[in-house]
Amino acid sequence: MKFYATSIPQALPIRAILISNKAGLIEVEINDKDPGFHSIIEELSTEIQPGVVGVKAGDLCQKLSIRMVNTSEQN
Repeated sequence: MKFYATSIPQALPIRAILISNKAGLIEVEINDKDPGFHSIIEELSTEIQPGVVGVKAGDLCQKLSIRMVNTSEQN
């Protein structure tokens, strides 16, 4: 699983790898096979809409201390 972020914690969790950091856009890859990652997913899982259970990207990034790029912001 990849994230594109504007900021990340100084020390990334062991399941996260910094792929690139160019022009203020940070690419982070998360090892989604890591058991610790699965426990985070289980903790954050909610019913997003009737009958659909998932994790909101914003909640996951907050838990991992990753600040996502907001593509809905106007320049």
